[in-house]
Amino acid sequence: MTNLRKEAKGRDCQVRMPGICNFNPETTVLAHYRMAGTCGTGIKPHDAQAAHACSSCHDEIDRRTRHVDEQTARLYHAEGVFRTQELLRSEGKL
Repeated sequence: MTNLRKEAKGRDCQVRMPGICNFNPETTVLAHYRMAGTCGTGIKPHDAQAAHACSSCHDEIDRRTRHVDEQTARLYHAEGVFRTQELLRSEGKL
């Protein structure tokens, strides 16, 4: 099975928050989308439930920065998860 965390390195950010995204693939990591029923304290969701996110979008997702409200960050993150899943499916990695 493909290591989706390693796959994120060097990829374009799929979260793409306007005014926040740094568009630097060198900072891209796999940002897991946390949702009740799919994770817990200290337990991350499955790697397929994650987005390729630049460091700036990832900081916003994890609320280390707060340039947008939490609902907006979650929406952009969810859209990034869908884009990442589609990208990985098209490459036969998901």
